Amino acid sequence: MATFVLVPGAWLGAWAWDETARVLRERGHTAVAVTLTGLAERADLGGPQTDLETHIGDITDLVEGQDLRGITLVAHSYAAAPVTGAAGRLGDRLERVAYVDSAPFAAGMGMLDLMPPQVADQLREQVTVFGDGWRLAMPPIDVLGLSSSLDGLDDGRRERLLARATPQPFGTYTQRLAEAVDPGPGVDRVLVACHDFKALLDAGMPMLAYLNQPPWRRFDLPTGHWPMLSAPVELADVLDSAVS
Repeated sequence: MATFVLVPGAWLGAWAWDETARVLRERGHTAVAVTLTGLAERADLGGPQTDLETHIGDITDLVEGQDLRGITLVAHSYAAAPVTGAAGRLGDRLERVAYVDSAPFAAGMGMLDLMPPQVADQLREQVTVFGDGWRLAMPPIDVLGLSSSLDGLDDGRRERLLARATPQPFGTYTQRLAEAVDPGPGVDRVLVACHDFKALLDAGMPMLAYLNQPPWRRFDLPTGHWPMLSAPVELADVLDSAVS
């Protein structure tokens, strides 16, 4: 049986993984969900100093503090950035990395680099004016849907997402990944692609071509960008299959 460390994307806490983690545990796996500093029940620990390195440390501290070994480290969305950083530091504790609707970051890359310059500027202004200079609130659902698929999120799930979301410490977006150490050829690499990301991969974008080739193993999931909320059992099925 596998040991999963589940890392949520921006604005989310460990709660987002509740249903998927429950199913994984029912199937005999260990599933540990992480709440990163400044989010959900750890919101009061965040501040202007909270950055990407803080979240990398959250992951490595949890794994080492609980002496977890043979882990499958799972990143959703934004979590690809800290998971990439943590994966290179966990040594032989790491058996597998799995990126859910996301992909590894390169050294020197940050979240804002994934956005058009005008969008990044808008986020900076929003944080300055409304977020005390360091907090990025989750956008309204209609704005969120412009950049990320909401497929599978009914009204109840959308309300839950918005009600439980926490402003993201903006330092995690502005700080670039200092290093991206390859975890080594012995580490299994898994990609879970949902609707929009699947379309990008199928379109043959050169910068993503490596994800369609060994050693990567790709699993497609017909749902939107938040599969742990829109298709939690199906996501557990995919993760279970990936480690079987």
